[in-house]
Amino acid sequence: MSIELKEKRRWDPLKVFFKVSIAYTLSFFVKNKDGKKIALVGGNLGEKYEDNAAIYHNYLLSNHKEQVTAYWMYDPKTTYAKNENIENAVSLGSFKNYLLFFQADYTFHGHSLLYDIVPAADKFLFLNRKTIITHISHGIEGFKKILIQKEDIPLLKRTDYFNCASQYEYNLKLNEWEMPEQKLIITGFPRFDRYPQNQPPKEVKNILMMMTWREWLFDLTKEQFVDSAYFKNTTGLLEHKGIQKLLADHHLHLNIALHPFMKKFESYFTNLTNAENGITFIDSSQETIAYSIDHNDMLLTDITSVSWDFLYLNKPIIFFMFDQEEYLDKRGSYLNMDTDLSGYKANSIDHVYEYLKKIIEEKITWNEWYPKATAYIDYFDQDNCKRLTKRVMKL
Repeated sequence: MSIELKEKRRWDPLKVFFKVSIAYTLSFFVKNKDGKKIALVGGNLGEKYEDNAAIYHNYLLSNHKEQVTAYWMYDPKTTYAKNENIENAVSLGSFKNYLLFFQADYTFHGHSLLYDIVPAADKFLFLNRKTIITHISHGIEGFKKILIQKEDIPLLKRTDYFNCASQYEYNLKLNEWEMPEQKLIITGFPRFDRYPQNQPPKEVKNILMMMTWREWLFDLTKEQFVDSAYFKNTTGLLEHKGIQKLLADHHLHLNIALHPFMKKFESYFTNLTNAENGITFIDSSQETIAYSIDHNDMLLTDITSVSWDFLYLNKPIIFFMFDQEEYLDKRGSYLNMDTDLSGYKANSIDHVYEYLKKIIEEKITWNEWYPKATAYIDYFDQDNCKRLTKRVMKL
Protein backbone atom coordinates (compact mmCIF):
# COMPACT_ATOMS: atom_id res chain seq x y z
CA MET A 1 0.00 0.00 0.00
CA SER A 2 1.36 3.42 -0.96
CA ILE A 3 2.58 6.10 1.42
CA GLU A 4 -0.15 8.40 0.08
CA LEU A 5 -2.89 6.01 1.16
CA LYS A 6 -1.36 5.66 4.59
CA GLU A 7 -0.79 9.37 5.08
CA LYS A 8 -4.42 10.21 4.35
CA ARG A 9 -5.34 8.19 7.44
CA ARG A 10 -3.50 10.36 9.94
CA TRP A 11 -4.70 9.98 13.52
CA ASP A 12 -4.25 12.38 16.41
CA PRO A 13 -1.37 10.73 18.35
CA LEU A 14 -2.54 12.11 21.71
CA LYS A 15 -6.08 10.74 21.27
CA VAL A 16 -4.71 7.40 20.13
CA PHE A 17 -2.37 7.28 23.15
CA PHE A 18 -5.19 7.86 25.65
CA LYS A 19 -7.56 5.40 23.95
CA VAL A 20 -4.90 2.71 23.69
CA SER A 21 -3.72 3.20 27.30
CA ILE A 22 -7.22 2.93 28.77
CA ALA A 23 -8.31 0.13 26.41
CA TYR A 24 -5.19 -1.91 27.15
CA THR A 25 -5.65 -1.56 30.93
CA LEU A 26 -9.37 -2.26 30.78
CA SER A 27 -8.85 -5.36 28.63
CA PHE A 28 -7.42 -7.16 31.71
CA PHE A 29 -10.63 -6.62 33.66
CA VAL A 30 -13.40 -6.79 31.02
CA LYS A 31 -14.04 -10.40 30.16
CA ASN A 32 -16.19 -11.89 27.43
CA LYS A 33 -19.07 -13.29 29.48
CA ASP A 34 -20.63 -15.51 26.81
CA GLY A 35 -17.45 -17.53 26.39
CA LYS A 36 -17.33 -17.02 22.63
CA LYS A 37 -14.16 -16.30 20.72
CA ILE A 38 -13.78 -12.73 19.42
CA ALA A 39 -12.76 -12.18 15.79
CA LEU A 40 -12.19 -8.79 14.16
CA VAL A 41 -12.44 -8.65 10.37
CA GLY A 42 -11.64 -5.75 8.05
CA GLY A 43 -10.67 -4.85 4.50
CA ASN A 44 -10.60 -2.08 1.89
CA LEU A 45 -9.40 0.40 4.56
CA GLY A 46 -12.86 0.06 6.09
CA GLU A 47 -14.37 1.97 3.17
CA LYS A 48 -16.42 -0.84 1.64
CA TYR A 49 -17.99 -4.13 2.64
CA GLU A 50 -16.71 -6.49 -0.03
CA ASP A 51 -13.84 -8.67 -1.16
CA ASN A 52 -12.30 -11.55 0.86
CA ALA A 53 -12.72 -9.87 4.23
CA ALA A 54 -16.43 -9.13 3.88
CA ILE A 55 -17.16 -12.60 2.51
CA TYR A 56 -15.33 -14.13 5.46
CA HIS A 57 -17.09 -11.92 8.01
CA ASN A 58 -20.45 -12.94 6.58
CA TYR A 59 -19.38 -16.60 6.64
CA LEU A 60 -18.54 -16.42 10.35
CA LEU A 61 -21.89 -14.77 11.10
CA SER A 62 -23.76 -17.43 9.12
CA ASN A 63 -21.89 -20.52 10.27
CA HIS A 64 -20.17 -19.98 13.62
CA LYS A 65 -22.35 -17.60 15.63
CA GLU A 66 -22.48 -20.02 18.56
CA GLN A 67 -18.69 -20.12 18.85
CA VAL A 68 -17.46 -16.76 17.51
CA THR A 69 -18.53 -13.13 17.76
CA ALA A 70 -17.32 -11.64 14.47
CA TYR A 71 -16.97 -7.85 14.27
CA TRP A 72 -16.57 -5.78 11.10
CA MET A 73 -14.29 -2.69 11.20
CA TYR A 74 -15.58 0.24 9.13
CA ASP A 75 -14.40 3.77 8.30
CA PRO A 76 -16.44 6.25 10.39
CA LYS A 77 -16.59 8.62 7.40
CA THR A 78 -18.77 6.12 5.54
CA THR A 79 -22.46 5.27 5.97
CA TYR A 80 -22.59 1.79 4.42
CA ALA A 81 -22.39 -0.08 7.74
CA LYS A 82 -25.57 1.62 8.93
CA ASN A 83 -27.30 1.63 5.54
CA GLU A 84 -26.63 -2.08 4.97
CA ASN A 85 -27.29 -2.93 8.61
CA ILE A 86 -23.99 -4.83 8.90
CA GLU A 87 -24.00 -6.92 12.06
CA ASN A 88 -21.39 -6.18 14.74
CA ALA A 89 -19.97 -3.19 12.86
CA VAL A 90 -17.39 -1.16 14.83
CA SER A 91 -16.00 2.23 13.87
CA LEU A 92 -12.24 2.28 13.21
CA GLY A 93 -10.44 4.48 15.73
CA SER A 94 -13.23 4.30 18.30
CA PHE A 95 -12.51 3.33 21.89
CA LYS A 96 -14.45 0.09 21.34
CA ASN A 97 -12.18 -0.67 18.37
CA TYR A 98 -9.04 -0.47 20.54
CA LEU A 99 -10.60 -2.40 23.42
CA LEU A 100 -11.73 -5.20 21.10
CA PHE A 101 -8.27 -5.36 19.54
CA PHE A 102 -6.74 -6.20 22.92
CA GLN A 103 -9.54 -8.65 23.71
CA ALA A 104 -9.64 -10.37 20.31
CA ASP A 105 -8.69 -13.99 19.88
CA TYR A 106 -8.34 -13.52 16.12
CA THR A 107 -8.12 -10.79 13.51
CA PHE A 108 -8.45 -11.20 9.75
CA HIS A 109 -7.40 -8.34 7.46
CA GLY A 110 -7.58 -8.10 3.69
CA HIS A 111 -5.16 -5.26 2.94
CA SER A 112 -3.32 -3.62 5.79
CA LEU A 113 -3.61 -4.39 9.49
CA LEU A 114 -2.78 -0.73 10.11
CA TYR A 115 -6.12 0.48 8.76
CA ASP A 116 -8.25 -2.59 8.18
CA ILE A 117 -8.33 -3.63 11.84
CA VAL A 118 -7.06 -0.84 14.11
CA PRO A 119 -5.45 2.56 13.38
CA ALA A 120 -1.79 3.25 14.22
CA ALA A 121 -1.21 -0.40 15.13
CA ASP A 122 2.52 -0.20 14.47
CA LYS A 123 2.91 2.07 17.53
CA PHE A 124 1.42 -0.35 20.09
CA LEU A 125 1.41 -3.77 18.47
CA PHE A 126 3.97 -5.00 21.01
CA LEU A 127 1.27 -4.72 23.71
CA ASN A 128 -0.82 -7.42 22.04
CA ARG A 129 0.78 -10.86 22.05
CA LYS A 130 -2.33 -13.01 22.42
CA THR A 131 -4.33 -12.26 19.26
CA ILE A 132 -3.77 -14.57 16.29
CA ILE A 133 -3.45 -12.24 13.29
CA THR A 134 -4.17 -13.49 9.76
CA HIS A 135 -3.67 -11.69 6.47
CA ILE A 136 -6.35 -13.20 4.24
CA SER A 137 -5.20 -11.10 1.28
CA HIS A 138 -7.03 -9.10 -1.36
CA GLY A 139 -6.19 -10.70 -4.69
CA ILE A 140 -3.82 -13.35 -5.95
CA GLU A 141 -0.31 -11.91 -5.88
CA GLY A 142 1.75 -11.66 -9.04
CA PHE A 143 0.86 -8.47 -10.89
CA LYS A 144 2.50 -6.12 -8.38
CA LYS A 145 5.77 -6.51 -6.49
CA ILE A 146 5.32 -5.94 -2.80
CA LEU A 147 6.34 -2.54 -1.40
CA ILE A 148 7.53 -2.93 2.18
CA GLN A 149 7.94 0.33 4.10
CA LYS A 150 9.47 0.84 7.53
CA GLU A 151 6.16 0.88 9.38
CA ASP A 152 5.12 -2.38 7.67
CA ILE A 153 7.97 -4.45 9.13
CA PRO A 154 6.61 -4.90 12.69
CA LEU A 155 3.15 -5.63 11.26
CA LEU A 156 4.49 -8.33 8.95
CA LYS A 157 6.59 -9.85 11.72
CA ARG A 158 3.64 -9.89 14.12
CA THR A 159 1.22 -11.46 11.60
CA ASP A 160 0.81 -15.15 12.39
CA TYR A 161 -0.60 -16.38 9.06
CA PHE A 162 -0.51 -15.28 5.43
CA ASN A 163 -3.26 -16.99 3.49
CA CYS A 164 -2.53 -18.18 -0.05
CA ALA A 165 -4.83 -19.05 -2.93
CA SER A 166 -2.52 -21.76 -4.21
CA GLN A 167 0.88 -23.41 -4.15
CA TYR A 168 1.93 -20.80 -6.73
CA GLU A 169 1.19 -17.97 -4.31
CA TYR A 170 2.73 -19.92 -1.42
CA ASN A 171 5.99 -20.19 -3.34
CA LEU A 172 5.89 -16.50 -4.26
CA LYS A 173 5.40 -15.39 -0.64
CA LEU A 174 8.06 -17.82 0.54
CA ASN A 175 10.73 -16.97 -2.02
CA GLU A 176 9.96 -13.38 -3.07
CA TRP A 177 8.42 -11.95 0.09
CA GLU A 178 10.73 -14.14 2.22
CA MET A 179 7.96 -14.99 4.66
CA PRO A 180 8.68 -17.83 7.14
CA GLU A 181 7.28 -21.12 5.88
CA GLN A 182 5.36 -21.79 9.09
CA LYS A 183 3.33 -18.59 8.55
CA LEU A 184 2.07 -19.58 5.09
CA ILE A 185 -1.22 -21.43 4.74
CA ILE A 186 -3.04 -22.50 1.57
CA THR A 187 -6.80 -22.41 2.14
CA GLY A 188 -8.04 -20.54 -0.95
CA PHE A 189 -9.72 -17.13 -1.20
CA PRO A 190 -13.05 -16.51 0.56
CA ARG A 191 -14.38 -14.40 -2.32
CA PHE A 192 -14.21 -17.41 -4.66
CA ASP A 193 -16.82 -19.11 -2.46
CA ARG A 194 -19.39 -16.71 -3.90
CA TYR A 195 -19.77 -18.57 -7.15
CA PRO A 196 -19.27 -21.98 -8.75
CA GLN A 197 -16.30 -22.27 -11.08
CA ASN A 198 -16.53 -22.21 -14.85
CA GLN A 199 -19.56 -19.96 -15.43
CA PRO A 200 -19.04 -18.44 -18.90
CA PRO A 201 -21.82 -16.13 -20.13
CA LYS A 202 -24.30 -17.20 -22.79
CA GLU A 203 -23.34 -14.10 -24.78
CA VAL A 204 -21.16 -11.03 -24.33
CA LYS A 205 -23.37 -7.99 -23.81
CA ASN A 206 -21.92 -6.24 -20.76
CA ILE A 207 -18.22 -5.37 -20.63
CA LEU A 208 -16.48 -4.28 -17.44
CA MET A 209 -13.58 -1.89 -17.96
CA MET A 210 -11.39 -1.54 -14.86
CA MET A 211 -7.81 -0.36 -14.53
CA THR A 212 -5.72 -0.83 -11.39
CA TRP A 213 -4.10 1.93 -9.34
CA ARG A 214 -0.65 3.45 -9.66
CA GLU A 215 0.93 5.12 -6.65
CA TRP A 216 3.01 7.54 -8.74
CA LEU A 217 -0.16 9.23 -9.99
CA PHE A 218 -1.43 10.27 -6.55
CA ASP A 219 0.58 13.49 -6.20
CA LEU A 220 -0.17 14.81 -9.70
CA THR A 221 -2.11 18.00 -10.28
CA LYS A 222 -5.30 17.76 -12.35
CA GLU A 223 -3.42 19.05 -15.41
CA GLN A 224 -0.65 16.47 -14.95
CA PHE A 225 -3.09 13.61 -14.40
CA VAL A 226 -5.13 14.49 -17.47
CA ASP A 227 -1.85 14.44 -19.42
CA SER A 228 -0.87 11.00 -18.06
CA ALA A 229 -0.82 7.77 -20.10
CA TYR A 230 -3.40 6.38 -17.65
CA PHE A 231 -5.99 9.05 -18.43
CA LYS A 232 -5.19 9.37 -22.13
CA ASN A 233 -5.48 5.65 -22.79
CA THR A 234 -8.65 5.27 -20.73
CA THR A 235 -10.36 8.11 -22.58
CA GLY A 236 -8.78 7.01 -25.85
CA LEU A 237 -10.56 3.65 -25.60
CA LEU A 238 -13.91 5.36 -25.08
CA GLU A 239 -13.39 7.78 -27.94
CA HIS A 240 -12.19 5.17 -30.45
CA LYS A 241 -14.61 5.26 -33.39
CA GLY A 242 -14.29 1.53 -34.08
CA ILE A 243 -15.07 0.61 -30.46
CA GLN A 244 -18.00 3.05 -30.39
CA LYS A 245 -19.41 1.54 -33.60
CA LEU A 246 -18.95 -1.99 -32.23
CA LEU A 247 -20.86 -1.07 -29.07
CA ALA A 248 -23.66 0.56 -31.05
CA ASP A 249 -24.00 -2.12 -33.76
CA HIS A 250 -24.20 -4.98 -31.25
CA HIS A 251 -26.08 -3.12 -28.50
CA LEU A 252 -23.25 -3.63 -26.03
CA HIS A 253 -22.75 -1.88 -22.68
CA LEU A 254 -19.28 -0.77 -21.58
CA ASN A 255 -19.26 -0.21 -17.82
CA ILE A 256 -16.28 1.73 -16.47
CA ALA A 257 -15.23 1.20 -12.85
CA LEU A 258 -12.31 3.01 -11.25
CA HIS A 259 -10.21 1.11 -8.74
CA PRO A 260 -11.26 2.18 -5.20
CA PHE A 261 -7.78 3.63 -4.57
CA MET A 262 -8.24 5.92 -7.62
CA LYS A 263 -11.39 7.45 -6.18
CA LYS A 264 -9.73 10.87 -5.80
CA PHE A 265 -9.72 11.15 -9.61
CA GLU A 266 -13.34 10.09 -10.04
CA SER A 267 -14.55 13.57 -11.02
CA TYR A 268 -12.22 13.60 -14.06
CA PHE A 269 -13.98 10.55 -15.51
CA THR A 270 -17.66 10.97 -14.70
CA ASN A 271 -18.34 13.17 -17.72
CA LEU A 272 -17.26 10.29 -19.97
CA THR A 273 -20.63 8.56 -19.58
CA ASN A 274 -22.30 8.34 -22.97
CA ALA A 275 -25.58 6.44 -22.76
CA GLU A 276 -26.11 6.85 -26.49
CA ASN A 277 -22.95 4.85 -27.18
CA GLY A 278 -23.59 2.35 -24.38
CA ILE A 279 -20.83 3.77 -22.14
CA THR A 280 -21.58 4.06 -18.41
CA PHE A 281 -19.32 5.27 -15.62
CA ILE A 282 -20.02 3.22 -12.46
CA ASP A 283 -20.33 5.13 -9.20
CA SER A 284 -18.21 3.05 -6.79
CA SER A 285 -20.37 4.17 -3.86
CA GLN A 286 -23.46 2.70 -5.55
CA GLU A 287 -22.20 -0.52 -7.09
CA THR A 288 -19.85 -3.07 -5.55
CA ILE A 289 -17.07 -4.81 -7.44
CA ALA A 290 -18.75 -8.12 -6.63
CA TYR A 291 -21.89 -6.93 -8.44
CA SER A 292 -19.78 -5.80 -11.39
CA ILE A 293 -18.13 -9.21 -11.65
CA ASP A 294 -21.50 -10.97 -11.54
CA HIS A 295 -23.24 -8.69 -14.04
CA ASN A 296 -20.56 -8.31 -16.71
CA ASP A 297 -19.74 -10.91 -19.31
CA MET A 298 -16.10 -10.00 -19.98
CA LEU A 299 -13.31 -7.81 -18.65
CA LEU A 300 -11.16 -5.10 -20.24
CA THR A 301 -8.29 -4.25 -17.91
CA ASP A 302 -4.61 -3.60 -17.47
CA ILE A 303 -3.72 -5.96 -14.60
CA THR A 304 -6.37 -5.49 -11.93
CA SER A 305 -6.80 -8.43 -9.54
CA VAL A 306 -10.46 -8.68 -10.64
CA SER A 307 -9.05 -10.55 -13.63
CA TRP A 308 -8.54 -13.59 -11.38
CA ASP A 309 -12.30 -13.68 -10.74
CA PHE A 310 -13.04 -13.52 -14.46
CA LEU A 311 -10.52 -16.31 -15.08
CA TYR A 312 -12.11 -18.40 -12.28
CA LEU A 313 -15.50 -17.92 -13.95
CA ASN A 314 -14.11 -18.65 -17.43
CA LYS A 315 -15.11 -15.24 -18.85
CA PRO A 316 -13.14 -13.51 -21.65
CA ILE A 317 -10.45 -10.97 -20.72
CA ILE A 318 -8.55 -8.38 -22.74
CA PHE A 319 -5.40 -7.03 -21.07
CA PHE A 320 -4.27 -3.57 -22.18
CA MET A 321 -0.96 -2.70 -20.48
CA PHE A 322 -0.52 0.77 -22.02
CA ASP A 323 2.35 1.79 -19.71
CA GLN A 324 4.10 -1.56 -19.34
CA GLU A 325 7.67 -0.21 -19.47
CA GLU A 326 6.98 2.54 -16.92
CA TYR A 327 5.01 0.16 -14.70
CA LEU A 328 7.75 -2.47 -14.63
CA ASP A 329 10.34 0.22 -13.92
CA LYS A 330 8.42 1.88 -11.08
CA ARG A 331 6.61 -1.07 -9.50
CA GLY A 332 7.59 -4.34 -11.12
CA SER A 333 5.73 -7.63 -11.46
CA TYR A 334 6.34 -11.26 -10.53
CA LEU A 335 4.55 -12.33 -13.73
CA ASN A 336 5.84 -11.99 -17.26
CA MET A 337 3.56 -9.38 -18.80
CA ASP A 338 4.01 -10.85 -22.27
CA THR A 339 3.53 -14.55 -21.58
CA ASP A 340 1.73 -15.06 -18.25
CA LEU A 341 -1.50 -13.11 -18.72
CA SER A 342 -4.67 -15.21 -18.91
CA GLY A 343 -6.34 -13.34 -21.73
CA TYR A 344 -5.79 -11.47 -24.99
CA LYS A 345 -2.80 -9.12 -24.67
CA ALA A 346 -3.31 -5.81 -26.51
CA ASN A 347 -0.44 -3.39 -27.09
CA SER A 348 -2.46 -0.43 -28.38
CA ILE A 349 -6.00 0.95 -28.46
CA ASP A 350 -6.38 -0.33 -32.02
CA HIS A 351 -5.24 -3.73 -30.81
CA VAL A 352 -7.93 -3.65 -28.08
CA TYR A 353 -10.50 -2.90 -30.77
CA GLU A 354 -9.33 -5.85 -32.89
CA TYR A 355 -9.65 -8.30 -29.98
CA LEU A 356 -13.00 -6.90 -28.92
CA LYS A 357 -14.25 -7.22 -32.50
CA LYS A 358 -13.00 -10.83 -32.59
CA ILE A 359 -14.79 -11.71 -29.32
CA ILE A 360 -18.08 -10.14 -30.41
CA GLU A 361 -18.17 -11.25 -34.06
CA GLU A 362 -16.93 -14.79 -33.37
CA LYS A 363 -19.27 -15.05 -30.36
CA ILE A 364 -16.46 -16.02 -27.98
CA THR A 365 -18.01 -16.44 -24.53
CA TRP A 366 -15.23 -18.35 -22.79
CA ASN A 367 -11.64 -17.67 -21.72
CA GLU A 368 -9.18 -19.44 -23.97
CA TRP A 369 -6.67 -19.48 -21.09
CA TYR A 370 -9.09 -21.05 -18.59
CA PRO A 371 -7.04 -24.30 -18.37
CA LYS A 372 -4.26 -22.15 -16.84
CA ALA A 373 -6.47 -21.31 -13.85
CA THR A 374 -5.29 -24.36 -11.91
CA ALA A 375 -1.73 -23.00 -12.01
CA TYR A 376 -2.80 -20.05 -9.82
CA ILE A 377 -5.89 -21.33 -7.97
CA ASP A 378 -5.85 -24.61 -6.03
CA TYR A 379 -9.47 -24.83 -4.89
CA PHE A 380 -12.71 -24.60 -6.88
CA ASP A 381 -15.01 -26.21 -4.30
CA GLN A 382 -16.50 -23.16 -2.52
CA ASP A 383 -15.03 -24.34 0.80
CA ASN A 384 -12.31 -21.71 1.14
CA CYS A 385 -13.91 -20.00 4.19
CA LYS A 386 -14.42 -23.40 5.80
CA ARG A 387 -10.77 -24.33 5.27
CA LEU A 388 -9.54 -20.97 6.60
CA THR A 389 -11.64 -21.31 9.75
CA LYS A 390 -10.48 -24.85 10.38
CA ARG A 391 -6.81 -23.96 9.83
CA VAL A 392 -6.71 -20.80 11.95
CA MET A 393 -9.47 -21.30 14.56
CA LYS A 394 -9.43 -25.12 14.63
CA LEU A 395 -13.23 -25.09 14.31
